[in-house]
Amino acid sequence: MLRAAAAARRAAVAAFSTSAARTETGLYGFDVLRTAKGFRRFVDEAIQRSDELVAHIAQLPPSAEIVRTMDEISNTVCSVIDSAELCRNTHPDREFAEEADKASMRIYEHLQYLNTNTTLYNAILKAESEGALLSEESQKAANNLRVDFEKGGIHLPKDKLERVNQLNLAIAHLGRKFNENVMNKPGFVDIYPASRIPRNIQHNFKPISRFKPRGVEEQSNAMNATRQKGIRIVTDSGSVSSALRWASDEEVRRQVYVVGNSEPRENIGVLDELIDARDEFAKTMGCRSYAEFAIRPNMAASVDVVMSFLNDLSDTVRHKADEEFNTIKDFKRRVCNDKSADLEPWDEDYFIGMMKSSAHTVDPSVVASYFPLSQCIKGLNVLVESLFGATFHQVPMGDGESWHPNVIKLSLHHPDEGDLGFMYLDLYSRKGKYPGCAHFAIRGGRRLSGTNYQLPIIALVCNFSSSRGLTARLNHCDVETLFHEFGHALHSLLSRTEYQHFSGTRVALDVAETPSNLFEFYAWDYRVLRTFALDETTGDPIPEKLVKALNASRNMFPATDLQRQVFYSIMDLTLFGEHTSKPVDTISAVADLKRKHTSWNYVEGTHWHTRFSHLINYGAGYYSYLYARCFATTIWQEVCQGDPLSRSTGSAIRDKFLRHGGAKDPSVLLKDFAGDSVIKNSGGGIIPDISSLCKEVGL
Repeated sequence: MLRAAAAARRAAVAAFSTSAARTETGLYGFDVLRTAKGFRRFVDEAIQRSDELVAHIAQLPPSAEIVRTMDEISNTVCSVIDSAELCRNTHPDREFAEEADKASMRIYEHLQYLNTNTTLYNAILKAESEGALLSEESQKAANNLRVDFEKGGIHLPKDKLERVNQLNLAIAHLGRKFNENVMNKPGFVDIYPASRIPRNIQHNFKPISRFKPRGVEEQSNAMNATRQKGIRIVTDSGSVSSALRWASDEEVRRQVYVVGNSEPRENIGVLDELIDARDEFAKTMGCRSYAEFAIRPNMAASVDVVMSFLNDLSDTVRHKADEEFNTIKDFKRRVCNDKSADLEPWDEDYFIGMMKSSAHTVDPSVVASYFPLSQCIKGLNVLVESLFGATFHQVPMGDGESWHPNVIKLSLHHPDEGDLGFMYLDLYSRKGKYPGCAHFAIRGGRRLSGTNYQLPIIALVCNFSSSRGLTARLNHCDVETLFHEFGHALHSLLSRTEYQHFSGTRVALDVAETPSNLFEFYAWDYRVLRTFALDETTGDPIPEKLVKALNASRNMFPATDLQRQVFYSIMDLTLFGEHTSKPVDTISAVADLKRKHTSWNYVEGTHWHTRFSHLINYGAGYYSYLYARCFATTIWQEVCQGDPLSRSTGSAIRDKFLRHGGAKDPSVLLKDFAGDSVIKNSGGGIIPDISSLCKEVGL
């Protein structure tokens, strides 16, 4: 395993220049993290330092120094929180992961104490009210800090504040429990005989066997039994997706779908508790629902604005989505030679895949041959060099800095500006690792002095599979995912804010996914792909005809995909919205919403939403993906599409958007970047203009 990882690592970094010596350090370069128990000291030191800074603020007159010192407190605490989150999700050593988990909860409890500290709150009130803040960014930082304090309930009577603190801790624990159940209790389906599973995907699953009697009359005689080979499909999201796409046996697909959407059962109760805790928290804070509490600080400003936007989008897309549904159903009936066959949810991926393959000659193995992971990483280098005049260089890590042999560290370097930031890449799947793809902050950027800037450090984590020690070959969906996460990474690496409070992705929730959605477009553009998607043998670039076929295949059922995202967003908003009775029957609620807002049947007994981790991370905020998709589509069409790799396009992306992180009002930022029409005022809030999205989807 380690030899395979090392070989993969060598292939992945071949594109980057390297430089000298290894030093001894700790995890992520923190000396204190040389051992797992170092997390205990990491927390102790952060608490001690933040207490010293609180005492310092108590002595300060109203001034910008108050804001800067509070930002240093945030920087101190966030470095522990962010490092612990990355470690507990990715470190293969159980002791490290467990110590990081404990550290995460300890520092979170201290954060609750800081968020309810009246010394800090009163200091920021005075700094705001007495006109001591001269710059626009310091004024915005003070406002945000005050709002954060008030979101923590600092203005409440003592008994209510204590209850809010209890609820915040309970919500954090429930979120952890939900995600741990998703990872650790995925369920499984045993399929006999193994031949019911296509041979080309059997390697994705676990081989099993059983003794099968040769005849009923011989059942008591084990000597007359034969060993039958089977396949166990563990119904995690990746395995479910693979089986539903490729298994021709409808009963196999049905079983995988039902089990995959009925586990973990424990999360039904966890989600019920979470909904109740968030609801009580919001009402204690004076809001009608958790959704109202979550959305009020965002551009959308209110639940009604978001729900109106989503319902309008649902109505807009319904007719085309129904047409697509009927097209798939007719295709199934022809293939199965059954004029009365119904189209079921477990049919969607399989028959859409067949239709795309029959309409467009796209051999997945041929496509993957142009996307070995090493070439895709070169593609990231092409992007930053073309757009921003910067390049990635591999940086040798100190002993103890890395958490796995296939992790690499890159610096983003500009010839005139020097290093802009650092990025760890942890791209291969392994047991016990966070199952999805994500961007983790380790350290935010901030201005330390007139000439000194604290450079951001982030980790880009994916779960690409490699086989037989070879570097992974990505399917095009994986390439899109890599570019999506890279959009987040660039947001962090290229922002240049005074305060780490605004660094990179620390922006209003309903604009946070805009860079990631924008860079997805780059993964589909031939002008971009031809620069790095090269044939492994000949070095020839990917044929334009193949890229056109990929795009044509992608564009076959766009309304179905959009409708699904609208349904997810409405579901999220409904579960954390106002409820007339308790407890909320989430299974029935989600079933009703699926019937109302999609063209597909609901399968009785399933509860897919109990593994939808976005309910934890984006509670009442999943709509932000649709907001961002609208913004990104407009930006692509208005700013980038004409010449996506030009330096002028890169300057616009960097200087008008990425540079500012969360330091500027997002509505001002968007209008300056893409024109006034990118957003609209609606009911006291802001919604995206959907015309560019409708054009893309063909509505």
